[in-house]
Amino acid sequence: MHAAAPGAAEQEPDASDTDDASADLDVIDVNAEVIDDVNVPAELNLRHAARSSDTSLARLDPFQTYMREIQQHPLLTPEEEHALAVRYAQTGDVGAAARLVTANLRLVVKLAYEYRRAYRNMMDLIQEGNIGLMQAVKRYDPYRGVKLSSYAAWWIRAYMLRFILNNWRLVKIGTTQAQRKLFFNLSKEKARLNALGIEPSHAEIAHQLKVDEKDVIEMDRRLSRGDASLDTPISDTDGRAATRMELLTSGAAGPDTLNEEYQIQELVRERLEEFRKTLQGKEVAIFEKRLVAEEPVTLQELGDEFGVSRERVRQLEARLAGRLREYLRESLGDAVEVQP
Repeated sequence: MHAAAPGAAEQEPDASDTDDASADLDVIDVNAEVIDDVNVPAELNLRHAARSSDTSLARLDPFQTYMREIQQHPLLTPEEEHALAVRYAQTGDVGAAARLVTANLRLVVKLAYEYRRAYRNMMDLIQEGNIGLMQAVKRYDPYRGVKLSSYAAWWIRAYMLRFILNNWRLVKIGTTQAQRKLFFNLSKEKARLNALGIEPSHAEIAHQLKVDEKDVIEMDRRLSRGDASLDTPISDTDGRAATRMELLTSGAAGPDTLNEEYQIQELVRERLEEFRKTLQGKEVAIFEKRLVAEEPVTLQELGDEFGVSRERVRQLEARLAGRLREYLRESLGDAVEVQP
C-alpha cells in the first residue's frame, strides 16, 4: 500500500475543492486514476456466492447482506450520470445526489478491497469510503469532463487511508504529513533500496522521501513494535501471574502519609481553637470571616459592619495574621509550613 500525488491534473480535484476539504479532512495524497470498471472483484463475488449456496444454518454475514443490497441499485450510463450531476449542481436535488451515490457503491467496495491487508474489517473501510463518496458527489463539477467515478476514487481513498491511520494502533500515529508519508512508504522504500543494492539507512530513506531523518527513525521504531497490553502477565508472584498494571507505581498517598496528614490537621485545628480564645472584639469577626472561612467576606463588607474604612480592616487583618503566624510557629515549630 502506498500514497502518491495524483498522476494527471485533469483527474484530480481542483484547488477550491482541496482548500475547502482541509477543514473537514486532513487529506492524504492518493493515486488518481480513471475508473471505468466499478464491478466488485471476482474473488469477493465467488467467495460470497459459495456462502449463499450453503443451506446450513449459519450466522448472518453483514458483508454478504450489504453486497446483496447494493447490487439492487443499477449502474448509470454516462448520459444518465451527467444529467443527474447537472441537476444536482443546478438545483441541489437530493434525490439526484442519492442516485449518484447508490450507483457508485460498488466502486467503494472495489477500492476497499485494495486495502484489505492493511485493515481486516471491510465493513469499516466501506463505511468510511461511503462518506468519501458522498463528499465527492457534493463537490463534483459535471462541466469539467471528468467521470464521477474517477473523481470520487480520490475522495474514497482519502477517507479510507485516514481511517486506517487513526485506527491502526491504539496509540495514534501519522499525526503529521511526514509521518503519514512514511507510514505508507517506509517498507516499500526499504524494499526498493534493497533491490537496488543500496543500504536502506535512515539517512538514505529520509533523502529519498524528502523527510527529516528523525521522522524516519521514529516511524521505523513504531512500525517495528506492536501494542503492549498492561494486562499481559509478565511474571509469577506468589503463585499467580502479575501484570504490568499491578507493577505500576501508585500516585496515591500511602496509609502512613494519610495518617500523618490527618494528625497534623487535627493539631492545627486545636491550635486555631486555642488562638481563637485569645481574641476579642473585631478580631473575632476578622478571624472567623476572613482568616479561617472557606468563603471569606470582602474587606468592604467587614468595613461596613464595623463602621470603618476598607483600609482599616486590611490593617487589622494583617496585624492579626502576623500574630497567628507567630503563635503557630511557637506552638508547632517546623511541623507545619506557615505561610507569610
